[in-house]
Amino acid sequence: MITEISVKTNSKNALVDITEKIREAVRKSGIKNGICHLYAPHTTAAITINENYDPSVGVDIVGEMNKLIPMNGHYQHQEGNAAAHIKSAIIGSSRSVFIENGNLVLGTWQGIFFCEFDGPRRRKVLMKIVTED
Repeated sequence: MITEISVKTNSKNALVDITEKIREAVRKSGIKNGICHLYAPHTTAAITINENYDPSVGVDIVGEMNKLIPMNGHYQHQEGNAAAHIKSAIIGSSRSVFIENGNLVLGTWQGIFFCEFDGPRRRKVLMKIVTED
């Protein structure tokens, strides 16, 4: 079964911490052990795992991505969002996280982020759990 998780973004580029939404969906699934697959079905968004303790990490990631891949580069894609497509391709549209004893297996400072590169928008993350139970 696929679970859809809604994400609202408030700016053109942002990392939105969705860790608690994913944790809650895993709890509701009742699955104790397995793998949680996450997928962003968007060509201008991505999913990553990184530090979620200090919010400046996300700000730094977005800032450096904007320096490396500027909005107004010399792109062939003429819709005005070529940079968003490139950022999404680099970070990637999916991640997998282990589940043990009903909990996500993340490092002490790790969180799951939805990466918006063409917002603000209403987006979704699709989650599918493969169980070993």
